[in-house]
Amino acid sequence: MATTVYERRRPPASVIAHALEGSRQSVFWLDDLPAGAVGGRPKLTGRSVAELAVVGGGYTGLWTALLAKRREPDARVVVLEAKSIGWAASGRNGGFCEASLTHGRENGASRWPDEIDLLERLGRENLDAFEADLETWGIDADWERTGTLGVAVEPHQVEWLHEWAAEASARGEADEVTLLDEHAARDAIASPIVLGAVWERRTGALVHPAKLAAELARAAEALGVEIFEHSPVRAIESPGSTGAVELVTDDGRLLAKRAVLATNVFPSLLRRNRLMTVPVYDYALMTEPLSAAQLAEIGWHGRQGVSDLANQFHYLRRSGDRILFGGYDAVYHRGGLIRPEYEDRPESFERLASHFLTMFPQLEGLRFTHRWAGAIDTCTRFCAFYGTAREGRVAYAAGFTGLGVAATRFAADVMLDLLEGRENERTSLRMVRERPVPFPPEPAAGIGIDAVRRALDRADHAGGRRGPMLKLLDALGLGFDS
Repeated sequence: MATTVYERRRPPASVIAHALEGSRQSVFWLDDLPAGAVGGRPKLTGRSVAELAVVGGGYTGLWTALLAKRREPDARVVVLEAKSIGWAASGRNGGFCEASLTHGRENGASRWPDEIDLLERLGRENLDAFEADLETWGIDADWERTGTLGVAVEPHQVEWLHEWAAEASARGEADEVTLLDEHAARDAIASPIVLGAVWERRTGALVHPAKLAAELARAAEALGVEIFEHSPVRAIESPGSTGAVELVTDDGRLLAKRAVLATNVFPSLLRRNRLMTVPVYDYALMTEPLSAAQLAEIGWHGRQGVSDLANQFHYLRRSGDRILFGGYDAVYHRGGLIRPEYEDRPESFERLASHFLTMFPQLEGLRFTHRWAGAIDTCTRFCAFYGTAREGRVAYAAGFTGLGVAATRFAADVMLDLLEGRENERTSLRMVRERPVPFPPEPAAGIGIDAVRRALDRADHAGGRRGPMLKLLDALGLGFDS
């Protein structure tokens, strides 16, 4: 089997060990918040009543609360969070905010070819509205509309860049999508393994994940939204003929006319959705602050978000004078459980440190200060699915599969539309009306996911050529990615 550039140019073990020495198992974004920015809110106790109850205090739930108050300023909107605002995926992701609602155009076009142009337009409009809302509500989340760089690090990926740019040109997007040859790509980001790049200028931005969560919560409360923390919802009941639902927590009950479930990767309160997602662990590192000389050595003056084109891909970005580097390993643990001990995986952090120093050998001697992980709510179609339950009184969205920062805002609008019975461009989408194929129960899920991960690794070691298993999954519209 052929080797990848990360294997051919692996740095010495001593260099990798030095880079990780002294790093702590902690989420940089949460550590970077001012004291008191998150946490400290009361539990729900006793009995209460609301027009809208939102289960989950991450991006999806907070956007839902904000947009609900925009639609009905006088409505009582209550958010119930199991721990504290932004502690899970919303506080520990890479901070890439991309327009795509379908995990990339290719994935969307393969599933909904007749709607892909509409989906792309709605995604761009949603990203623009996301930015406008940050301005309207005074949300300071280190927003940067930088665009994104897709970089080739293997010869076969260069051809994919040309196809990418040619397809964009055919759609009339040549002014938004720029093909960079090796020289221009290394001017954009000074890595000796970069062989070319595509710069998508308009469809990507960066945010500080934890600041975004904290600021969305602050803005929601300023509009009158009530947020209760450490209030996990244990059950949804439908009391009598009230036409409402009752959410049961450890210390209280909330009776609501309508409810939204924004629980992301955690087990759904609806039995029908229990097999729709699996938790896949993603790992990341954050460097110490780079010196002016180190920053000059890597260039990267455009500060774009960057990812490579492998099946097991990396993502990297600048945050101030630091660099975040994550991805590659996507680890599913048999049983589909979410456990804190899964977040500390030394072999994944060592691999990431090695790959980082392969990409930037000029930064040898640098150290990482933070290492962390988080569980991604992965579904078989790679993008969110939607629906209602309890005679239309409960709406849900889940399965964002790692590209959901901007899509959570779109999901909030979709769920509110569904609760109100609105028929519009959003609710008419096949993406909204159709459900993905569920994962099989264990042990079949674990066996199948492990087999697919091995197949993806083989493809990366075979010039990107997809074997029989991956071709079959492609034909069936199923998949698994890093």
